[in-house]
Amino acid sequence: MYFDARSIDNYGAISGNKLDALRPGTRFAIEEDPEASGRKRFHADWALWKVAGDTRTQLVWDTPWGVGFPGWHVECSAMSVHHLGDTIDVHTGGIDLRFPHHEDEKAQSDAAVGKEVVRHWVHAEHLLFDGRKMAKSTGNVLLLQDVIDRGIDPLALRLCFLEHNYRQQMNLTWNAIESAATTLTRWRTKIAQWAEEPSAPMHEPTRVAVVDAFNEDLDTPRAIQALRRLEKDDSVEAGARFETFNYLDRLLGLDLVREVGKPVVAQELPAGAQALLDARAQARTDKDWAASDSLRDELASLGVLVADSKDGQSWSLA
Repeated sequence: MYFDARSIDNYGAISGNKLDALRPGTRFAIEEDPEASGRKRFHADWALWKVAGDTRTQLVWDTPWGVGFPGWHVECSAMSVHHLGDTIDVHTGGIDLRFPHHEDEKAQSDAAVGKEVVRHWVHAEHLLFDGRKMAKSTGNVLLLQDVIDRGIDPLALRLCFLEHNYRQQMNLTWNAIESAATTLTRWRTKIAQWAEEPSAPMHEPTRVAVVDAFNEDLDTPRAIQALRRLEKDDSVEAGARFETFNYLDRLLGLDLVREVGKPVVAQELPAGAQALLDARAQARTDKDWAASDSLRDELASLGVLVADSKDGQSWSLA
């Protein structure tokens, strides 16, 4: 059983594809005498229900059209409408799902419900790791547990993603994750210090800048830059900076007030770490990147996270 793509006036609204511009591929060749065969009437039609055949015995259902199973676009429509209802504010996915999957899902969900189900479709670009596409087949995969095993707060990964636009391909590296972890530690430390100062009203220009950035196509990098500016702006009262970071963390979800109220503990480098830091700084001066990376890994094993910037390297304890 197929869905007639030409029965939907706005087919292509998500991807920008037009039915009259689509060309059939080898999988979508129009069958001869399609009306008689019950196959596709148009090459862009897609399967709603498939005949199971004798070899498939699991995840099949008996229907008026025989024993079969749903097409994969139908699976997503059924699950989303069943669990989330007939109005979904935001539907996300990778850019590779925009067409045909989400285009087909939108058409069949809207047809079944009788109105537009999803208000906003958001598609993220692919993620690279160390310059290569993440793929299980090549072993180039980073798991959240890998970050935790290095002694890094997994929320550093969240900050890493927030610093990058979701519409652009991102190259994730250990250096970027460790740099985000350093920022997270610094912010939490400062916020705990600011919390001890007299309270003051939130810094309205920063609040507006962050909210506007989120409203402007989820421009999270611009939102993070606004917070970095506030962090460095000593003309803003400490209490105001605390209230602003605390309030905006409802959007960011970075647990920025984690250290508030806790005793301040001076960070001390473990034995041998300073020598490794000095050696790494020299290696970077000499442009010996292999030695620099090796020393960074050695420091990480001691619980010392190193981040690089135009001002040089900085460190924090995991």
